[in-house]
Amino acid sequence: MQVQVNSNHIEGSVELQEWVGSAVVEQLQRFDDLLTRVEIHVSDENAHKGGAEDKRCQIEFRPKGHQSMSVTHKAESLVLAVDGAAAKARHALEHLVGKLDARTVSTGHLDDPLLEEEPRAVKDALLQEEFLAKQDDLNKE
Repeated sequence: MQVQVNSNHIEGSVELQEWVGSAVVEQLQRFDDLLTRVEIHVSDENAHKGGAEDKRCQIEFRPKGHQSMSVTHKAESLVLAVDGAAAKARHALEHLVGKLDARTVSTGHLDDPLLEEEPRAVKDALLQEEFLAKQDDLNKE
């Protein structure tokens, strides 16, 4: 996963970039195989003036095979803005992965190949045994 940190109206030191990058990567670490790129934008919207919720963090991320996604969080401190945006990004990815992992078919059963405990051949053999047992019961009567 490629991580890039951009800053606007905030002094973009190496320490800031490392801290912001590691804070976001820590939240998104479990999706490392799914993400190709993460771009983080931190800014102070009022520049040198103070104000409530004037620190902003926007995270743009690209899941493999999907369109880019973006989340934004504003807070009164940069720490809260980064943590809030990282949590939103994690939630969005959890939602995306949840949609990809299992889907409900019209019968109401989950159609997830990862949940299948028995391969198709074993299921077919069990069905055949059940059919033959029913045929034997009918012939005995």
